[in-house]
Amino acid sequence: MQPQPISELSNYESLLLGSVKAGYLAPGGDTSEKLDLVKTLVPNRPSTFFFRVDGVSMVDADMDEGDIIIVDRAVDPYNECKAVCFLNGEFTVKRVDMTSGGIVLVPCNEDNVRYKPIPVSPDDEFTIWGVVTWVIKKA
Repeated sequence: MQPQPISELSNYESLLLGSVKAGYLAPGGDTSEKLDLVKTLVPNRPSTFFFRVDGVSMVDADMDEGDIIIVDRAVDPYNECKAVCFLNGEFTVKRVDMTSGGIVLVPCNEDNVRYKPIPVSPDDEFTIWGVVTWVIKKA
């Protein structure tokens, strides 16, 4: 899995965004507006990357196989953030639990006992590579 930097994407278009009610129906006029997806989803272009999720260890965090996650390296990691981590030569996305006892990478799939928390030891090659800021899903 290799990150795709947003800064390498030069051509993108604004989309027409309409409003739709999710509650009671109400009459209304034209409520459309222009939506620039990159501007909306990517406040830090040079530090933002895309990954496609490969696997099902994060389904309870609403990251399903095939989803696209937007990861910002400029966001400071915080306890229980979802982040792309680089661990011993591989990228993985997990919930990051930071305690006084250390860091544990926690999968979010309660239905699959195959996925176990991964304690990070001082001997591991490890970095919290970037924090997940958005998940793009197919409906």
